[in-house]
Amino acid sequence: MTGRILVAGVGNVFLRDDAFGVEVVRLLAERPQPPGVQIRDYGIRGVHLVYELLNGYDLFVLVDAAPRGEAPGTVAVLEVDLPSADAQPVIDAHSLTPDAIFGLLSSLGGHPGRSLVVACEPADVDAGMGLSEPVRAALPHAVRAVEEILAAAAAGDGDGDGEQAAGQECMADLARHPDEPTQEGGAQDAEQSDQGGPHRRAAGGGGRFTTGHQAVPGNS
Repeated sequence: MTGRILVAGVGNVFLRDDAFGVEVVRLLAERPQPPGVQIRDYGIRGVHLVYELLNGYDLFVLVDAAPRGEAPGTVAVLEVDLPSADAQPVIDAHSLTPDAIFGLLSSLGGHPGRSLVVACEPADVDAGMGLSEPVRAALPHAVRAVEEILAAAAAGDGDGDGEQAAGQECMADLARHPDEPTQEGGAQDAEQSDQGGPHRRAAGGGGRFTTGHQAVPGNS
């Protein structure tokens, strides 16, 4: 792929596992990445992220904690189907969920070439600092998933093949680890809060997030 790529971590560092996205992008920022890739921590600034996306990106990867009924620490890559531009997102400057992020982006005319969510099942989102043990163990798996998405996108050289192969290669990589069972799922709607204030997260069916792959970190 030739173009601009944004990897954004969101989350509240004062709500334990909600800081997952922030921690993942911190680790990614310490490692070399392909040209054209921006790694950024948006924390609780969801609206700022939306306005940044209006600048135009060929690939957008959002990293966040998301309860989907899996074992704590489960990492999943989810394909995002942007809502109609006519949809009216519910905007709250202090609590903007990924659904609202993509809804606001679409309503403002933004449309990345491809959007993915790298999500992790949280174990503890109560007030406090520091990730729980299963979510901390998931960090290297999420980092690897993002880096394989980026590598596959770069290998596509703008012909679209790299974008399509990204999720497939990530899935294959995680499946190679025998201690990390994978499980494919169907459509999921993850209403997630990446902002301060009361923590609101729930999982339902029939939404815009479709599982590409997921894996539970092993104990090694």
